[in-house]
Amino acid sequence: MSKQTYSGKDIQVLEGLEAVRKRPSMYIGSTGPKGLHHLVYEVVDNSVDEALAGYCTAIEVVLHADGSATVVDNGRGIPVDNVPKYRKSGLEVVLTILHAGGKFGGEGYKVSGGLHGVGVSVVNALSSRLDVEVKRDGKVWAQSYEYGKPTGPLQAVGKSKATGTTIRFWPDDSIFETVDYDYDTLATRFRETAFLNKNLKISITDERELEPRREEFKYAGGIVDFVKYLNENKDTLHHKVIYFESEADEGHAEVALQWNTGYSDSVLAFANNINTHEGGTHLEGFKNALTRTINDYARRQGILKEKDDNLSGEDIREGLVAIISVKLKDPQFEGQTKTKLGNTEMRGFVQSAVMQALAEYLEEHPKPARTVLTKATQAAKARAAARKARELTRRKGLLESTTLPGKLADCSIKDAELSEIYLVEGDSAGGSAKQARDRSFQAILPLKGKILNVEKAGINRALSSEEIQAMITALGTNVAEEFDLSQARYHKAIIMTDADVDGAHIRCLILTFFYRYMREMIEAGYVYIAQPPLYKVAVGKKQQYAFSERQLQQILEGLAEGSKSNIQRYKGLGEMNPEQLWETTMDPARRTLLQVTLDDALAAEKSFVDLMGDQVEPRREFIQRHAKDVRFLDI
Repeated sequence: MSKQTYSGKDIQVLEGLEAVRKRPSMYIGSTGPKGLHHLVYEVVDNSVDEALAGYCTAIEVVLHADGSATVVDNGRGIPVDNVPKYRKSGLEVVLTILHAGGKFGGEGYKVSGGLHGVGVSVVNALSSRLDVEVKRDGKVWAQSYEYGKPTGPLQAVGKSKATGTTIRFWPDDSIFETVDYDYDTLATRFRETAFLNKNLKISITDERELEPRREEFKYAGGIVDFVKYLNENKDTLHHKVIYFESEADEGHAEVALQWNTGYSDSVLAFANNINTHEGGTHLEGFKNALTRTINDYARRQGILKEKDDNLSGEDIREGLVAIISVKLKDPQFEGQTKTKLGNTEMRGFVQSAVMQALAEYLEEHPKPARTVLTKATQAAKARAAARKARELTRRKGLLESTTLPGKLADCSIKDAELSEIYLVEGDSAGGSAKQARDRSFQAILPLKGKILNVEKAGINRALSSEEIQAMITALGTNVAEEFDLSQARYHKAIIMTDADVDGAHIRCLILTFFYRYMREMIEAGYVYIAQPPLYKVAVGKKQQYAFSERQLQQILEGLAEGSKSNIQRYKGLGEMNPEQLWETTMDPARRTLLQVTLDDALAAEKSFVDLMGDQVEPRREFIQRHAKDVRFLDI
C-alpha cells in the first residue's frame, strides 16, 4: 500500500477571484436569492459611498429582460490611471483584486458602507459577463470581463464632459440557485438607502415586464421622512417628527422619532447606511438616553411622584417609531450576522447627544411631552396588569411549562433541537396531523378558528386569549420582556393552514403574533410555514401531487397520451387522509418548508401594519397592488 505524501506541492493557493468562485457563500452569504441580491447591493453601495463623499447625486438601477442588471451613477468615476504596484489600471485592479479600493486607509473616502468590504471584484467573479463604462478626465472608458477576467484592455471609446460609472453584469447561473431578481426586495432596500442619504436620488426600472415598472426615491427630509413613512398609516401622538443631529470626533449621528397610539415600537438603527439588525452601541446609547431623559422630565414635572417607580424603557418605547443613523470612519461589526455595531465610543456619543437634544425638546414642547408621558404611564399600568394576569394564570397552571395545554399532542423526544411543533388550523386537520405524525419528534397543537389579531390589541387582551395562551405554554419561551429563547421546547414551529383565503388569514394572524411577541423565534430561524399540496393527480393507482399551478401543468404534460387522469383540488388539510398528509406535508424527506426570516425588517413592519392594523385603506391598496400576482383564489 503506497504511503500518501503531503508536501508543499499539495498546498493549493486560490489566486484572486478563483477563491470567490470556489467558495461564493464565504463572500456573499449564500448562492440563493439573498446572495443574488447582494451583488446589486455591492455595486449600488459603491455609488452610495461616492454620495457620502459628496460627489454623487443620482443612482439608477435597471433590471433587464436578459437577466442582467445595470447600475449607473454620476460620481467621480472609478480611476482609470495605472496603479504602479500592479501595473494595471485602477479600474482593473478594483474589478479583479479582492479588497482593493479607496476605502482601506486612503484618502478616497472618509466614510463608506461596504459591510464585508468584498467590493465589486466579487460581483465580477460571480458574473458570466460584466461590462463597465467610466466617464472621467473628459473621456469615456470601456472594458468587458467574462467570469472575472478581462476580454481586452481598457480603451477610450469616446468623449464626455460628465463623470460617473456604469456597470452591467450577468450573474453566473451555474453558481446561483436563481438569477431572477425580486423587484420589491430591491425597491425596499433602495427606498431605505434614499431615506438615509438626504437628497440622493435612487431609481429602479424593471424591464422584464411587458409594461416596465419604475420607482424613484428621493427624500429632502431624510430620516424625518423615513419616520413619517413608517407612521403613515398610524395615528400619531404629536404632529411633528422630533429630529436632531450631532457631530464630534467620534462621527456624525442623526436621530428622528415620533410616537403613535399603537402598542409596539419600531426602532431601527443604522451605521454607515447598514441596517444593524442586532443593534449595538449606538442603539444602547439611544435607549439609555431616552429612558433616563423622560424619567427625569416626568419627575421634574411631578408626573412621577417620589414613591413611584421609574418608567421602564419598554413603557416609554410603546408606540415609538425611531431611526438612529450614525456615520463613522472605522465601523467595527460583530454578532452572528455581522450587523451589530461594536464601537464603544458610539455609546457615550449617541447617549449624550440624545439626552441634551431630547431634554431641550421636552422643555420647549410641553404639550406633546405630556402626551408622550401619559402614553408611557398607561403602558406601565397595562404592563403591570398583564403581569398580574400572568401570575394569576400561572397559579391556575395555565402558563406553567409543567402544565401543557390539554389539546397538545406532544412528542416523546425532549431535545428541543430535534423536536418540532405543528400549529394546525382546525380540530379536524389537527386530528389527521396527530395520526399522520412521527410522534417521536413531532408535536401537534390544533388551533380553533382565527386567533386574536395582536396588532389591534394590547398585551393584556393577548394574554387572555385561550389560543394564544396555548401557543405560549406549548412553545415554552414566554413572551415580551419575559421571553427566553433558551427555554424554547421546539426548534421548529411550523404553521400549517389550509391553502385558501381563510388559511392565509390565519397564517398571517399567527405570524403577527410571532412578530410582535416572539420576534426572537423568527430571528433564530425557528419559525416555518408548511406547504401542503394544491392538487392530487391520479392515473389508475398512481398518485402525484402538485404544489403549484405550474407543477400541475408539468405533471399533466408528462402523462402518456390518452391516459385518463383524475384531478382533485385540495381546499383544506382535512380533505387529506393521515397517510397523504404525512407523505406530502410532514415527512422531512419529502415535505417543503418555508423558513420565515426577517431579512427586511422595514418591509415586514410595513406589511404587518398595513394588513393587520386599524386602517382599511392600506389593506385595500395592498390587495389592488398585488392582485395581479395571485394565481388562483378560492372565494
